[in-house]
Amino acid sequence: MTPPLIGTLESALYADDLDAAEAFWTGIIGLDLIVRVPGRHVFLRTAGAPNQVLLIFNPTATERPPEPDARLPVPPHGARGPGHVALAAGAETLDAWRAHLERNGVAIEADFRWPNGRRSVYFRDPAGNSIEIADPAIWD
Repeated sequence: MTPPLIGTLESALYADDLDAAEAFWTGIIGLDLIVRVPGRHVFLRTAGAPNQVLLIFNPTATERPPEPDARLPVPPHGARGPGHVALAAGAETLDAWRAHLERNGVAIEADFRWPNGRRSVYFRDPAGNSIEIADPAIWD
Protein backbone atom coordinates (compact mmCIF):
# COMPACT_ATOMS: atom_id res chain seq x y z
CA MET A 1 0.00 0.00 0.00
CA THR A 2 1.24 3.48 -0.87
CA PRO A 3 1.82 5.70 2.20
CA PRO A 4 -0.37 8.84 2.24
CA LEU A 5 0.78 12.32 1.26
CA ILE A 6 -0.57 15.43 2.94
CA GLY A 7 -0.03 18.00 0.18
CA THR A 8 2.47 19.93 -1.89
CA LEU A 9 5.23 21.44 0.22
CA GLU A 10 7.36 23.21 -2.40
CA SER A 11 7.05 24.24 -6.01
CA ALA A 12 10.12 25.37 -7.95
CA LEU A 13 10.69 27.73 -10.84
CA TYR A 14 13.99 28.73 -12.40
CA ALA A 15 15.24 32.22 -13.23
CA ASP A 16 18.61 33.59 -14.27
CA ASP A 17 17.83 37.05 -12.83
CA LEU A 18 17.00 36.51 -9.16
CA ASP A 19 16.75 40.25 -8.47
CA ALA A 20 13.96 40.60 -11.05
CA ALA A 21 12.30 37.43 -9.74
CA GLU A 22 12.36 38.67 -6.15
CA ALA A 23 11.03 42.11 -7.11
CA PHE A 24 8.16 40.54 -9.09
CA TRP A 25 7.15 37.88 -6.59
CA THR A 26 7.36 40.13 -3.52
CA GLY A 27 6.38 43.48 -5.06
CA ILE A 28 3.63 42.53 -7.50
CA ILE A 29 2.41 39.13 -6.32
CA GLY A 30 2.90 39.95 -2.63
CA LEU A 31 4.68 36.82 -1.44
CA ASP A 32 6.84 37.01 1.68
CA LEU A 33 10.58 36.45 1.33
CA ILE A 34 11.87 33.62 3.51
CA VAL A 35 15.53 33.57 2.47
CA ARG A 36 17.77 34.70 -0.35
CA VAL A 37 21.18 33.36 -1.27
CA PRO A 38 22.65 35.72 -3.89
CA GLY A 39 23.24 34.02 -7.21
CA ARG A 40 21.60 30.77 -6.05
CA HIS A 41 17.99 31.09 -4.89
CA VAL A 42 15.06 33.06 -3.51
CA PHE A 43 12.55 31.23 -1.31
CA LEU A 44 9.07 32.72 -0.81
CA ARG A 45 6.11 31.87 1.40
CA THR A 46 2.79 31.57 -0.42
CA ALA A 47 -0.59 32.55 1.02
CA GLY A 48 0.78 33.13 4.51
CA ALA A 49 0.84 29.37 5.05
CA PRO A 50 3.96 28.35 6.97
CA ASN A 51 4.60 25.25 4.91
CA GLN A 52 3.72 26.25 1.35
CA VAL A 53 6.78 27.59 -0.40
CA LEU A 54 7.73 28.79 -3.87
CA LEU A 55 11.42 28.16 -4.59
CA ILE A 56 13.08 30.16 -7.34
CA PHE A 57 16.50 28.86 -8.29
CA ASN A 58 19.20 30.08 -10.63
CA PRO A 59 19.72 26.86 -12.65
CA THR A 60 23.40 27.63 -13.26
CA ALA A 61 24.02 27.39 -9.51
CA THR A 62 21.78 24.43 -8.71
CA GLU A 63 22.68 22.10 -11.57
CA ARG A 64 26.15 21.62 -10.06
CA PRO A 65 26.57 18.70 -7.62
CA PRO A 66 27.11 19.62 -3.98
CA GLU A 67 30.60 19.66 -2.55
CA PRO A 68 31.58 16.37 -0.82
CA ASP A 69 31.53 18.08 2.59
CA ALA A 70 28.31 20.05 2.00
CA ARG A 71 26.20 20.54 5.12
CA LEU A 72 23.05 20.14 3.00
CA PRO A 73 23.89 17.74 0.16
CA VAL A 74 20.87 18.52 -2.04
CA PRO A 75 21.22 16.66 -5.35
CA PRO A 76 21.77 18.80 -8.45
CA HIS A 77 18.66 20.04 -10.24
CA GLY A 78 17.67 22.72 -12.65
CA ALA A 79 15.53 23.42 -15.64
CA ARG A 80 15.89 25.60 -18.69
CA GLY A 81 12.96 27.25 -20.39
CA PRO A 82 9.61 28.28 -19.00
CA GLY A 83 8.00 26.35 -16.17
CA HIS A 84 4.51 26.67 -14.75
CA VAL A 85 2.96 27.22 -11.35
CA ALA A 86 -0.68 27.85 -10.46
CA LEU A 87 -1.63 29.85 -7.38
CA ALA A 88 -5.08 29.50 -5.85
CA ALA A 89 -7.26 32.56 -5.28
CA GLY A 90 -10.92 32.94 -4.45
CA ALA A 91 -13.14 33.15 -7.51
CA GLU A 92 -14.44 36.51 -6.26
CA THR A 93 -10.89 37.99 -6.37
CA LEU A 94 -9.94 37.13 -9.95
CA ASP A 95 -11.22 40.42 -11.42
CA ALA A 96 -9.20 42.30 -8.80
CA TRP A 97 -6.14 40.17 -9.56
CA ARG A 98 -6.43 40.87 -13.28
CA ALA A 99 -6.78 44.62 -12.67
CA HIS A 100 -3.83 44.59 -10.22
CA LEU A 101 -1.59 42.77 -12.69
CA GLU A 102 -2.51 45.11 -15.55
CA ARG A 103 -1.93 48.21 -13.36
CA ASN A 104 1.56 46.83 -12.71
CA GLY A 105 2.33 46.34 -16.39
CA VAL A 106 1.87 42.57 -16.41
CA ALA A 107 0.36 41.39 -19.69
CA ILE A 108 -2.50 38.92 -19.37
CA GLU A 109 -1.81 35.95 -21.64
CA ALA A 110 -5.17 34.20 -21.16
CA ASP A 111 -8.30 34.63 -19.06
CA PHE A 112 -10.95 31.98 -19.51
CA ARG A 113 -13.42 29.61 -17.91
CA TRP A 114 -12.85 25.88 -17.82
CA PRO A 115 -15.64 23.48 -18.87
CA ASN A 116 -16.82 23.35 -15.24
CA GLY A 117 -17.26 27.16 -15.24
CA ARG A 118 -14.21 27.91 -13.05
CA ARG A 119 -11.76 30.61 -14.12
CA SER A 120 -7.99 30.93 -14.64
CA VAL A 121 -5.87 34.00 -15.41
CA TYR A 122 -2.48 33.37 -17.04
CA PHE A 123 0.55 35.66 -17.33
CA ARG A 124 4.36 35.44 -17.32
CA ASP A 125 6.90 36.27 -14.65
CA PRO A 126 10.13 38.12 -15.62
CA ALA A 127 11.86 34.78 -16.37
CA GLY A 128 9.12 33.78 -18.81
CA ASN A 129 7.51 31.18 -16.55
CA SER A 130 3.79 30.62 -17.11
CA ILE A 131 1.94 31.73 -14.00
CA GLU A 132 -1.71 30.98 -13.37
CA ILE A 133 -3.97 32.41 -10.71
CA ALA A 134 -7.05 30.24 -10.52
CA ASP A 135 -10.16 29.37 -8.61
CA PRO A 136 -9.09 26.15 -6.87
CA ALA A 137 -12.45 24.65 -7.80
CA ILE A 138 -11.10 24.10 -11.34
CA TRP A 139 -10.24 20.63 -10.03
CA ASP A 140 -13.68 19.89 -8.53
